[in-house]
Amino acid sequence: MSTEPSEPSEPSEFSEPSEPSTTLSVVVPMYNEEDALPALVGRLRPALDAMAVRYEVVAVDDGSKDRTAELLTEFQAKWPELRIVRLRGNSGHQAALTAGLHSALGAYVASIDADLQDPPEKIPEMLDLARADGLDIVYGVRADRSTDTGFKRHTAGAYYWLVRRLVGKQVPAQAGDFRLLSRAAVEAVKAMPDQHQVYRLLVPWLGFPSGQVSYQREERVAGETKYPLSKMLRLGVDSIINFSAAPLRLATWLGVASFFGCLLMVGATLAIYLKGQTVPGWTSLFIVMLFLGGVQLICVGLLGEYIGRIYTAVQRRPTFFVGYDSHAPARNTERQAD
Repeated sequence: MSTEPSEPSEPSEFSEPSEPSTTLSVVVPMYNEEDALPALVGRLRPALDAMAVRYEVVAVDDGSKDRTAELLTEFQAKWPELRIVRLRGNSGHQAALTAGLHSALGAYVASIDADLQDPPEKIPEMLDLARADGLDIVYGVRADRSTDTGFKRHTAGAYYWLVRRLVGKQVPAQAGDFRLLSRAAVEAVKAMPDQHQVYRLLVPWLGFPSGQVSYQREERVAGETKYPLSKMLRLGVDSIINFSAAPLRLATWLGVASFFGCLLMVGATLAIYLKGQTVPGWTSLFIVMLFLGGVQLICVGLLGEYIGRIYTAVQRRPTFFVGYDSHAPARNTERQAD
């Protein structure tokens, strides 16, 4: 029985186009960075062009309100390796970084902020180290933070001291979000179900082979910091609660301490009563009630923080929505990621 040759099937509109081999992706989250963009491109492009590898730069516009999107489009016309991923709204630095990691195509993915406090000239050194030693992670470690304010240095030092005590010494001291990951590390990070990503703790938690490249932290090239005190505190809370049960243990120890404190006060009260020196004790009673009430509220607040995060994780709401990706203009409709 003869069969007629089948007609070639039409490509599906949902099929992914074949991609050229990309060795390196550089993810740059940015929010209102119109002042810093020219300097960033002026330093990042020469550093990457000098490398004998195929690369892409994934600029993630986190819902900027200034001319960041316009400038990116202008630079892209002259720099074909520049790829623009625009989020529909401001989702936060870590969410923008997540969007970049999910979009990156490279066998290695580096991440760097747009303010040039981390030198892009170190990226080739990171890639060389990862390839030479077979490393999955290369951290950029700040050897000198003299350009930061005293408040910034002390709060950063306290943060890294605390998280290393709570999470473990695998967390490199003075390492932020300037790092390079292999494709295996990127896929492992993407598989994590965390809703509140803190990559400076999540990446070390993987335990993959890692190395370090040290550098001197520079001053912000232009614009204003996107990490005021409130966001620094939020990052600290996310870091501790996402990776440690120590606050729950603290609540337990506060309860134990308050219990023994109350026992001591009961003993002192009985001693005064037996001596016949009892006086109206409104002040002491009021203080004890305030103390116990404060401890209880702290404990309830800590429990609520953990329960709230469990509730958020169960909802599995997306942390960002991609509104535009210059790499795939035909699919720039309602893209989202968990």
